[in-house]
Amino acid sequence: MTNTPDGEPDLPPSLRFLKGLVITLMITMIVGVITVVGLLVTRMPDARSAAPVLPENLTLPEGLTAEAVTFGKGWIAVVTTSQEIVILDREGQMIQRVAVQTDAGP
Repeated sequence: MTNTPDGEPDLPPSLRFLKGLVITLMITMIVGVITVVGLLVTRMPDARSAAPVLPENLTLPEGLTAEAVTFGKGWIAVVTTSQEIVILDREGQMIQRVAVQTDAGP
């Protein structure tokens, strides 16, 4: 005479449905994380190899110091500490020099 249950009691239908939804969400999240990690691993090496290279003969005019560099198709723009933008071709020859007007503001 033992009073042990024969098995686990059945869950109410609403809890069975909720349990199914939680399991589905868990599987979806696992697949999503695996997909994101896989894309990062396969795409990141390509980002490093596409870095632009400065030409060896690139020199700024006398007295200018570079603050930032931007690359375009066939040109390089150098922002200087004296609030100018110097645009050079790929060989390092100056094409244009633009003074940046900054507004003091309120």
